[in-house]
Order: sequence, then C-alpha cells, then structure tokens
Amino acid sequence: MSNRQNISSGTKWESLAGYSRAVRVGNVVHVAGTTATDEHGSIVGKDTYEQTIFIFQKIERALKEAGASLNDVVRTRIYVTDIEQWEGAARAHGEIFSEIRPVNTLIGGLQLVGPGYLVEIEAEAIIGAGS
Repeated sequence: MSNRQNISSGTKWESLAGYSRAVRVGNVVHVAGTTATDEHGSIVGKDTYEQTIFIFQKIERALKEAGASLNDVVRTRIYVTDIEQWEGAARAHGEIFSEIRPVNTLIGGLQLVGPGYLVEIEAEAIIGAGS
C-alpha cells in the first residue's frame, strides 16, 4: 500500500497535463504551481495582491485536504509576470505568513500560462511543522 495521496482540485488542466494540485507523501505535502483561477476557469483579482490572496486560499484548501495547514508551510515560491509588481505579492505573502515565516523565493519577468495571470505560487508543507 502506497503512502502517496494525490489531491485534485478538479480542473480540466490536471487531467490534461497529468498533474495533481498537491501530493502528500508521508508528512510532506507539495503543492503545484497555482494561479488565481476559480472553479469556472475565470481569473480572480486585478493585481498581484488580489491574485496572491486568492491563490493562497486555493493552496490552503489543498493543504487541508492533505491533512496540513498554512502553519505547516516551510517553503513558498512566487512567480510574477512583471517584476515591477512584486510588492503586491510580497505584501499578501507577508500578511498570511508573518508569524509562520517559511522560506520564500520570488522571481519576476516570466510569462505564465495565459494572459491576465500575474502570479503563480508553489508551496511545500511538512505536517506537524506548524506551531
């Protein structure tokens, strides 16, 4: 019996591209690059701050399904299309993780999967790491 748990958010992209929203192996949870896309395929948020907040809400749902929480997050990676707009993403990250303080990487100047996407975020959590 495998200790791997694949978590899906049910989007068509997961089956098309062959990936999971998150994968839990043991007490480690890896969350895939996540964009501000709602259940209808629409982009949520007009700037990096709004998109980042929505993305962390999606990540939080995936973590909960895997038995983790935002408190267990030990690493985040933030990708923004326009490095000049990094501050909105950083501010949102700071609001959510001000007490948790995971390691973080923020990279800018990338082209994401479609127009309107300003931010994509990955996360890693270790269940039990939260205080």
